[in-house]
Amino acid sequence: MNHEILDLFRRRYACHSFLRDRTIAQADLHVVLEAGRLSPSSFGLEHWKFLVVTGSEDKARLQAACFNQPQVGDAALVLVILAKTADLHPDTDYLKAHLAREYPGAALAPALDNYRGFYANTDVKAWSISQCHIAAANMMTAATAVGLDSCAIGGFLPDPVKDILEIDGDRYEIALILPLGYCAEAAPEKLRLPMSELVEYR
Repeated sequence: MNHEILDLFRRRYACHSFLRDRTIAQADLHVVLEAGRLSPSSFGLEHWKFLVVTGSEDKARLQAACFNQPQVGDAALVLVILAKTADLHPDTDYLKAHLAREYPGAALAPALDNYRGFYANTDVKAWSISQCHIAAANMMTAATAVGLDSCAIGGFLPDPVKDILEIDGDRYEIALILPLGYCAEAAPEKLRLPMSELVEYR
């Protein structure tokens, strides 16, 4: 099993050219979305919302908002991962319900006080986006497991993306754009720094 999970990481790569005529089975998409849903999040707040974009016109418009990166328009579908912002305020029903789930009973009041202090001293938008990246990484690995290819798109114009998909900017930020499909080209050699340059034991 240890080797199997590493094999997925070795196989995954950023696909820059998708086969336009291949669709994704609903069962495979479900695996990817479920991997995102089950991902860990700070305070258990599940900071994400997932938009599944399949229409050719919307994908073409998204491509233009992503500095015309062709994989956005060519992919079978595009997942747009939204980061919650308004719901994370300490006084929202969403926040209180999630904290009550994570910290039941007498543990809730001190947890909420702790969260208020954290919230007041945190760049909430940046924090929420970073939490969504955890889900995105798991989704890309899950996609590889079911034979799909992906490409994480961090280069985009947030306001045009919000306009195209009619996203409420007061409630959400764009965390990541994730095209999914089947790659039209062979995977390149995996290039990574050696472990000796990345890990230091103390």
